[in-house]
Amino acid sequence: MSRLLIALTLAWATATTAAEPVQDAALAQWIAGPQRSEANRKRDVYRHPQETLAFFELKDNLTVVEVWPSVNAWWAEILAPYLRDHGRYIMALHAGAHNPAAAKAEHEVILGRIANQPTIYGKGVVAHLPGLGDTVAPNSADRVLTFLNLHNWIVDGEADGDLAAFYTALKPGGILGIVDHRGRSDLSQETQLASGYLREDYVIALAQKAGFKLVATSEISANPRDSKDYPEGVWTLPPSLRLKDVDREKYLSIGESDKFTLKFVKP
Repeated sequence: MSRLLIALTLAWATATTAAEPVQDAALAQWIAGPQRSEANRKRDVYRHPQETLAFFELKDNLTVVEVWPSVNAWWAEILAPYLRDHGRYIMALHAGAHNPAAAKAEHEVILGRIANQPTIYGKGVVAHLPGLGDTVAPNSADRVLTFLNLHNWIVDGEADGDLAAFYTALKPGGILGIVDHRGRSDLSQETQLASGYLREDYVIALAQKAGFKLVATSEISANPRDSKDYPEGVWTLPPSLRLKDVDREKYLSIGESDKFTLKFVKP
């Protein structure tokens, strides 16, 4: 190989390496941190926290609202310590219109973590839906993120109001990140809503109706093995496994649901 060709090859390799995104070391630290439960950590293979939060352009000095952290506090275990020192983490809990027991359980878990683990969660702020206005000032949030929740708001008839609240809370240029169970495009949304699945185009239209602009989609958490035709809907699959021992190995081999990851911006 000539010296010129070697030089060109090295230059190309250097340019390619330089163009690759730099991993957020602080985020990686907390994703691998001891504050996370082993059960939550095992789901990383399906939920891809590092890639998902990078896609939503998360930084540790931002004001971030996570809507419905859930009883597992899956993302809260990462977001609370990551944002603790330089940013602001707001946990928007739900009022429980469709499931008061789940709402109560979420409140107990999140408030318990704040009380019992103040070094991790003590700087977190609690807000509530519907609304947000009492806690989150208009045009004050850099990110509003929600994971596997939108189907509940559609069932409750609250999706339009909640998306409007997110729009009000975000700064111009702020990002709304949505991850949810991707439904079939050959079936109506109404037909598959009870199964927990959402048509991606339906969700995009809902957010656009609220004023958001779609800027990117990602296949980070896609799962082509998910056929979306199960007796107990998406909850047939792990981690719920509602059928318990019935075809358990089959559903474990499929893994968690096929998910869309959508990034919107407030113009």
